[in-house]
Amino acid sequence: MKKIAVVVDTNSGITQEEAKELGVFVVPMPFIIGDDVLYEGVDLSQEEFYRLQKEGAKITTSQPNINSIVELWEELLKSYDQIIHLPMSSALSQSYETAESFAKNYPDKVFVVDNKRISITLKSSVVDALKLIKDGMDGKEIKKYLEDNGLNSSIYLVVDTLKYLKRGGRVTPAAAAIGTVLNIKPILSIQGGKLDKFAMVTNLRAAKKKMIAAIKNDMETRFKKFVDNGEFALAIAHTTNEENAEIFKQELKEEFPNVPFTYVDPLALSIATHTGPKVLAVGGYRFCK
Repeated sequence: MKKIAVVVDTNSGITQEEAKELGVFVVPMPFIIGDDVLYEGVDLSQEEFYRLQKEGAKITTSQPNINSIVELWEELLKSYDQIIHLPMSSALSQSYETAESFAKNYPDKVFVVDNKRISITLKSSVVDALKLIKDGMDGKEIKKYLEDNGLNSSIYLVVDTLKYLKRGGRVTPAAAAIGTVLNIKPILSIQGGKLDKFAMVTNLRAAKKKMIAAIKNDMETRFKKFVDNGEFALAIAHTTNEENAEIFKQELKEEFPNVPFTYVDPLALSIATHTGPKVLAVGGYRFCK
C-alpha cells in the first residue's frame, strides 16, 4: 500500500492544529491588506481579519505562492510515495489550474483534485481522502473518487449586511442602499464553488426557515440516494456568530434526527471577504462511509 500525503489550503477551515491531529498538511491562504501580504493561520487570525474588515481595510485574496507549494511537495515526496492536493474550488480561484500545471512535473506522484468544494464541504473531502487511503486506494483512484463526488454538496448562507457584497462588486450600490433601508438579508448558495444569490429575507428566523427548506429539498431530490444509504451529513459554518450557530445546530438536529451532524466551523476567510461578519450557513454533503 502506498504512503500518501494529503495537502489542503486553509479554505477548508482546517487550522494548523487540526491538521496535526488529522495528519494532513495545510497551505495558508494569502490576503493582501493595504501594503501587506498576510497568511491565514500564520500571521492573520480570524479575530484580526474581522477587526481589520470592520475598520474598513481593503482586503483582497490571492493564490498561495506556487513556489512554496512545490517546495512542500518536494519535501513530502522524501517521505511519501504520492500526494493528494486539494485546493479550493476552481470556480472560485485559479489555485487548481496553477497547481495542476506544476503537478505535471510529478507524474504518478502528485494528484491535484478539482473537488468543486470550499469550507465545511472541502473539509469533508479531506476526511474522505484519509479514509480512502486507509482503504488502500492509490492517488489516481482517490482523485477520481473525489472529483466524481465533488458536486454532491450544497451550502446555503445568510449574510447580515450587504456592505461587503457591495464592496466586492457582487451587488450594485443602488441595490445595497435599498436593501439596507429595507433591512433585507440575502441568502446565498454555493453549488460547485460558485457563490450565487438564492433568496432574500428580512430576519434571521426567516433565513433559517428558508435554508432548512432548501437543504431538505436537496435531501429529498438530488441527494436522496445518499441520505437513504446513510452517506449524507450536515454541518454549519459561520463568521463571528458562534452562539447562533450552536442554536441552529440544535434546530437542524431536531429537524433531521437521522442525518449525521459533523462540524460547526468558521467560514473560510476567502468567502468572508465578500460576506462580512455575522454569517450563518448550513452545508450538506455526501461522505465516504
